[in-house]
Amino acid sequence: EQAERTPDAVAVVSGEESLTYRALDERANRLARHLVGLGVGPEARVGVCQARGPEMIVSLLAVLKAGGAYVPLDPAYPAERLAFTVSDSGAAVLLTEEPLRGLLPVPDGVPVVVVDGAARAEIAAESAENPAGGAAPGSLAYLIYTSGSTGVPKGVAIEHRSAVALLSWGRSVYSADELSGVLASTSISFDLSVYELFLPLSAGGRVIMVENALALPHSAAAGEVRLINTVPSAIAALLESGGVPAGVTTVNLAGEPLRSELVDALYAAGVERVYDLYGPSEDTTYSTCALRRAGGPATIGRPISNTRAYVLDAGMRPVPVGVPGELHLGGRGLARGYLGRPALTAERFVPDPFGAAGARLYRTGDRARWRADGTLEYLGRLDEQVKVRGYRIEPGEIEAVLRRHESVREGVVVAREDAPGDRRLVAYVVGRDDSEPQPSELRAHLAGRLPDYMVPSAFVVLDHLPLTPSGKVDRRALPAPDAARPEGDAGYAAPRTRAEEVLAGIWAEVLGLERVGVHDNFFELGGDSILSIQVVSRARAAGLRITPRQIFDHPTAAELAGCAGREGEADAEQGIVQGPVELTPIQRWFFDRASPAPHHWNLSVLLEVRRLPEPGVLERAVARVAAHHDALRMRFRREDGEWRQENAGLEERRWTACVDLSGLGEEEQRREVEREAARLQASLSLVEGRLLRAVAFARGEERAGRLLIVAHHLVMDGVSWRVLLEDLRRACEGAALPPKTTSFRRWAARLAEHVAAGGFEDELPYWLADER
Repeated sequence: EQAERTPDAVAVVSGEESLTYRALDERANRLARHLVGLGVGPEARVGVCQARGPEMIVSLLAVLKAGGAYVPLDPAYPAERLAFTVSDSGAAVLLTEEPLRGLLPVPDGVPVVVVDGAARAEIAAESAENPAGGAAPGSLAYLIYTSGSTGVPKGVAIEHRSAVALLSWGRSVYSADELSGVLASTSISFDLSVYELFLPLSAGGRVIMVENALALPHSAAAGEVRLINTVPSAIAALLESGGVPAGVTTVNLAGEPLRSELVDALYAAGVERVYDLYGPSEDTTYSTCALRRAGGPATIGRPISNTRAYVLDAGMRPVPVGVPGELHLGGRGLARGYLGRPALTAERFVPDPFGAAGARLYRTGDRARWRADGTLEYLGRLDEQVKVRGYRIEPGEIEAVLRRHESVREGVVVAREDAPGDRRLVAYVVGRDDSEPQPSELRAHLAGRLPDYMVPSAFVVLDHLPLTPSGKVDRRALPAPDAARPEGDAGYAAPRTRAEEVLAGIWAEVLGLERVGVHDNFFELGGDSILSIQVVSRARAAGLRITPRQIFDHPTAAELAGCAGREGEADAEQGIVQGPVELTPIQRWFFDRASPAPHHWNLSVLLEVRRLPEPGVLERAVARVAAHHDALRMRFRREDGEWRQENAGLEERRWTACVDLSGLGEEEQRREVEREAARLQASLSLVEGRLLRAVAFARGEERAGRLLIVAHHLVMDGVSWRVLLEDLRRACEGAALPPKTTSFRRWAARLAEHVAAGGFEDELPYWLADER
């Protein structure tokens, strides 16, 4: 319709190239007819792998005109990802260009149309009239592949009516002037491209194509851009470089949380309107919209037309204003589901308890809450938490505090596990203006505002954060912290005293470094609060008495050696602790849950062991560890309706077992390990005090053995494994175990005293505050 209305208006601009609406429509019609001749029609998927430019838009329109659905194949994506997408989508035809043909894996029987190659003459010979594509409102329009929680991408299937609902809303909100020059900088594999391409084309506007948002200042058509639709990190980089053209009146930002500081900066730069747009691919790009104001609150606004939003609790019940819940979306924009994944579709697209029969809601997995003014506030992902050293941590909270430092422009915090079992937080920062963020200053900044376990182990200063083709931060491309740390001996200072030598050696050991100088900062090298506990334990075994707090206050070996042994160490019971023990609050919570199988709330590790210890050696080693850690000998019993615990003595018992699997094949061994693990998990007993068990699996001379250790959660947590495994290794080697620290019995008693005296009451406002 628009091509008939304004045939000579420019529709697409890309570099020196441009196409009018008439030319765009006619080229798309010819290619569409060629596709129909290849069997493309409703529900047929067509892969499109082309360079960004007018011909790519011709291909997308042609697929839709033929009645089919396009499957974007970004040439910048890895070959493995492209191969998966082609195979999973079941593409019936592939559209590409000569320079890119070698990138595409071609399944048997699937025709490849090289639009600038041999097929060019055939396509040009087709009629320029509109084809009878036959697509209906419920026909598939496109497949957008998004990352899957299982590591396998999933195709989100969007129907024509859902895309039309988005465009209908857009045409009611954005003026002809705004749509007269819309920047198209997003990969077609990202759903923001649906808005950038089809909204202006449906309204007689102009699409101005660039390779990515940061290339806008180099475009000859930059002065024609009126509306930028991108992600916050991309616009922040443009703003920082002065690359936002003076003619831009409107900026749409989506895909990432939008900070108020960025909104204020855009208005200060002369932008007239800043929209905060929220929406998942499963609800056709955008679901809510907020016109953000300078100095105004952070909100993602209200649902767009044809969309309904609910904030629900776990029982699918609406929560009151101000109460966080999971955001659910309904309406015309909902996707059909995930291609070929009925179980996942049923899990995420659930029956709508508030709509008509057959209506569905999409569970976004996002936390939100209604504000008193009727707008929505985005609170982050329900599953965005990471678990490091046994603590659940929201990286966004750390990032927010990090960005408040005067020298930081951008900051990202991720949980890395560069060495197996060594999961730690790493902060990546980009400096503001000419300032160079100093890790020591950033650490102090965070340590003064967050618990120590939320302070990253390492800080990496970058010139810029790496971005994905869609403009989001590419967390996989962030460098390992050690690789970014300056190497060499220029600043190395050797130990001068025995204390410095001991501490530097321990630090090198726990940090996995070749050597550490006496003036190197423990935390800047990758240390954290949990590793500091290891340092304390090993230092005491070497005759040095230090505390974790001292390591924070004196983070170099030179400083720490000077105060080692100065503070008195609490007297710890070195003998076998026996007798009644106070239940701690978390233990009381566990028993109040009334679990039907309280003995089966366990943690376990399965270790690969190159050389298994002899059965007798393993049994004695585990017994030594149990004698050393009194909590491992705890017993629990219920009397007069209340649970009680006590430390048992060293009575005779079996801690370990050995299973010979050497006569079995690989698959049989795996099944036998699973069976024995299930049996062992169920064998723990609270009453008898069987809270720790181990079993060694001998798999044959040519195969490494396995050691399974199971412990009840009442006496073991994620942080404690490091201590237990270290002590078990020492015991198997016949080495001395470090001196015992405060017993669990004494700790529980002191904790009860502290609670009774109101010791934690001043912390209640923090935990009960709404924003938490």
